[in-house]
Amino acid sequence: MILFDGTYNNEIFKETYIALGSFDGLHKGHLTLINKAIELSKENNCQSMVYTFKNHPLNLVNKDIAPKLIMDNKTKVEVLEKLGIDIVCLIDFTKEFMQIEPKDFVKMLLEKYNAKGLVVGFNYKFGHKNKGDVNLLKELSKQLGFELYIMKAYKSEEDIISSTKIRNLISNADIGEANEMLERKFLLRGIVVHGKKNGRTLGFPTANIKIDEDIILPKLGVYYTNVEYDKKIYKGITSVGLNPTFYGKTVTVETYILDFDKFIYGDELKVYFIERIRDNEKYDSLTALKEQLFKDKEFAETRKLQISL
Repeated sequence: MILFDGTYNNEIFKETYIALGSFDGLHKGHLTLINKAIELSKENNCQSMVYTFKNHPLNLVNKDIAPKLIMDNKTKVEVLEKLGIDIVCLIDFTKEFMQIEPKDFVKMLLEKYNAKGLVVGFNYKFGHKNKGDVNLLKELSKQLGFELYIMKAYKSEEDIISSTKIRNLISNADIGEANEMLERKFLLRGIVVHGKKNGRTLGFPTANIKIDEDIILPKLGVYYTNVEYDKKIYKGITSVGLNPTFYGKTVTVETYILDFDKFIYGDELKVYFIERIRDNEKYDSLTALKEQLFKDKEFAETRKLQISL
């Protein structure tokens, strides 16, 4: 797979089918666009491409109302590569980009990326002040001579699947339903940093990972997780919270990894959320907390690993 950013200036000589969108989370609805681009590229001896952003546009327009992201860019690129996309264009949404008129944006895709066809969702908006939509794309496809594929909304049993819906599920600890819509386990990844080492004093040493502040966190609580480290998967118990027994004031993501004893400060962990175990609670004594941690461990031991590499 080839990864481009916005600084790429060389021509692409082989024609492309480009899936357009923010693609936060790469949920089932997004996959219909991406798989369509892959299918078309194979049928027509072209290259498949995803054109998306590194940052959410609202982070530039109005950061106060910008949503937290479901997926970090590193994970997004990894997932797209596994799906079989030939080219990923991951660009910064800047003030200059925001000023591009809809027609100019489409002409850029045709000229710079040799687009034979575009694949978009039914509600796709683009260009300066979001003036571009699927109706304009239909007109431009006739004027400029490119193929256009507009994918219908992807529905679950109850509702249209969307990144907003999945964010709400994660925030409300409905991890199972969120995972179903994502078609994979919700993932937090980060570098292991030094914490207060309270768990170590109780015989439950935890890995405290630093999470990108733009990524959404699940509802505070304790979760059964699967943990990826050094190309191996382990069972884990992950606390997302304030550590009330120890009077914590900032939210941390800390994971006790079962059957694991390695020095991993400075290394990266991937933590896959499987199901919620309980709320965070403040215990009257360290003995009571330790008893609960043993119960959490017993719970995790009864669960199966759900991530395979």
